[in-house]
This record gives sequence, structure tokens and C-alpha cells, in this order.
Amino acid sequence: MVQDVLFATLMIGGIGLFVGIFLGIASKIFFVPVDEKEAEINEALPGANCGACGFSGCAALAAAIAKGNAPVNACVVGQQPVADKIAAIMGGSADEAEKLVAFVRCVGDCEKTTETYDYTGTKKCMMAKFAPTGGPKSCRFGCTGFGDCVEACEFDAIHIQNGIAVVDKEKCVDCKKCMKACPKGLIIEVPYKAKVHIGCVNPERGKPVISSCGVGCITCNKCAKGCPKQCISMDKGYPVIDYANCINCRKCMRECPRNCIV
Repeated sequence: MVQDVLFATLMIGGIGLFVGIFLGIASKIFFVPVDEKEAEINEALPGANCGACGFSGCAALAAAIAKGNAPVNACVVGQQPVADKIAAIMGGSADEAEKLVAFVRCVGDCEKTTETYDYTGTKKCMMAKFAPTGGPKSCRFGCTGFGDCVEACEFDAIHIQNGIAVVDKEKCVDCKKCMKACPKGLIIEVPYKAKVHIGCVNPERGKPVISSCGVGCITCNKCAKGCPKQCISMDKGYPVIDYANCINCRKCMRECPRNCIV
């Protein structure tokens, strides 16, 4: 009995010793040098792993920056403060990047639109697009309001207010997940400093627009004609702003008879 216990003890000890020696040798053979800059950059990143930078996560972005395959300001969550830290690690400086945020191009809330039928399907924008007219809303081009974008946002920066999605630009980090979640393509990037936005993408004209939404754009072109910098043009049937030239004078808002510029 004692011999059996002793044998088992020696056997287990021998196996443990063999495994330890094997792992020690393997660690030397397969040792991968750690890039100190990469480790420091990874530490400086916020750890959100949101993928908005175009990489699978913060570790992948850190590796790319350390190798010079990504800019130091690639992290949209950390923005300029993180970019400055990474630039210091890399021995350079970070260019001041223009902050961008999301904007929902629809202002046709429950008071400005109606429901044309009772929708009993799954309350998902992606599912509602297969329903008649793309959902029950009287404007088939407007925000469905079921909140696919809200679910996609990890930063609590977008909410459904009175039937439409509205972005809180102070919380938005421009991760673009809400843009990908919107089946109607209503969400775009706009400069944080921009003061005016066109809240309608209905390409129709006249009566169909007026009957479907109280603030729908009728493409009267008054906003474009009234812009002193001529930075509003028609694209795919509706006006768009050239933010690079916009001076935020708000004259387009005053010229718009439909109040769809906000």
C-alpha cells in the first residue's frame, strides 16, 4: 500500500517536472518579442473594442499604430486626448482632427407625420422595411422610429424622441454603428461644429411630400438660392450642405418655408 502511494507520488512529480521543463524550453523556442510601444499604446487606448477605427479591437489598432500602419488619431472613442498620448509614445505630434458626429436626416416626428395602417410586425426597422411602404409611417423615406440605431449604439448617444431617432452629439464618438444599423441610410457624419443640418431626404416633390409630412422638403431650392456661400446643392432630389464652406449663418433656415432645416 505504501509502495503504491510512493509510486503514484513519484509518477505525478515526474510528470510535473517533465511538463515544467517542456514548457520552459517551448517558451524560449517560441518566444515572441513584445513591442514596448505597442504595449504602451494599447494601455493608452480606452479599451472599448468597438471596431470604429476599422480594426478588430484596441490591441489590433495598437499593433497597427506601432508598425506605422495606422495614424495616431485613429481611435474615434478616445479622440484628441488619446491621440496626443499615442503621439507622445510614438515620438511625434497628433494633428488636430475635426470631430465628427452622427446626424439623423429626418425631423418628421409623430406630430409632423401619421401612421397609415396598424403595423403588427416585429418592431425592428430592418424588418419594417419589408412591410408596405417600408413601415406604417406616412413618409416612406423618414425614420421608422423602432430604434435599431439605438440598440447598435454602445455609448448611449442616440434615442427615440417623439417617434424619430435623435443623436446626442455630446456623447457621440462617431463609431458609425448607428449608420450601419439604419436600413434607410438616414444617418450621416457631420462636423461637430456645424450648426445647421437638413433634416429630410425625401426625393419627391410637391403634393406627395406635403401630404406625407408637415416638414418634408419640397425641393423649392430657396435654401440654395439664399445661401451666401452657395454651399447647398441638390443631390438625388434633395438638398445637401457642403460643410467645408458653410459659415453657419443660418440664412438657409430662415429661407426654408417647410422648417426642415434645423
